Amino acid sequence: MIRVVLTDIEGTTSSLSFVKDVLFPYARRHIDRYVREHASEAQVTALLNEARREMGNPGAGLDAVIAQLADWIDHDRKVTPLKALQGLIWEAGYAAGDFSGHIYADAAAALRDWHGRGVRLYVYSSGSVHAQKLLFAHTEYGDLTPLFSGYFDTRVGHKAETASYRHIASQIEEAPEAILFLSDIVAELDAAREAGMQTCQLVREGDLDPESAHRQARDFAHLSLKIQN
Repeated sequence: MIRVVLTDIEGTTSSLSFVKDVLFPYARRHIDRYVREHASEAQVTALLNEARREMGNPGAGLDAVIAQLADWIDHDRKVTPLKALQGLIWEAGYAAGDFSGHIYADAAAALRDWHGRGVRLYVYSSGSVHAQKLLFAHTEYGDLTPLFSGYFDTRVGHKAETASYRHIASQIEEAPEAILFLSDIVAELDAAREAGMQTCQLVREGDLDPESAHRQARDFAHLSLKIQN
């Protein structure tokens, strides 16, 4: 029986193309100017220092840090301070009306239905918690953030590591077997299952795998949950 749904974003609630073709390029175009304009602000200063530690160069100058941030974006690195800075840049983009958060219609409908039936909903994505909230707050279906009980990013651990899912279950005080994790990535699903969670792979494009170790669904409308209230 399911009491909690923990969901990924990219390829699950939202299209990969939105993240890869809209959000990432937007951050890439704006990161140089944004960092230079906001480097003296406490939050950004702290993130830049965290990036320096990730670089292994605590004394790196601003130009070197910006170059490293851009390189991390170009190579799709899941580096925590970069993700946080991207979230700040996207916040400015949402506020300016440059884009809105993409959510599949089936995901929006199911999330509302599950919430209404008493299921606790959480997000676990490599994007920062701030970026996650921004995406769900600015959708064509309105602000969906009231549906969620919490959000997790790579500060809880990397998504292919079993320990991350154990930490999440512990933090939300729920038995792993009562949690359903949704993702399009097999390695993440494997880690969640190893932690004791139930799993389902979203396969929005391509063929289903009849030999998959995980339950599969084309979209949220094809997910039937046995819900325990």
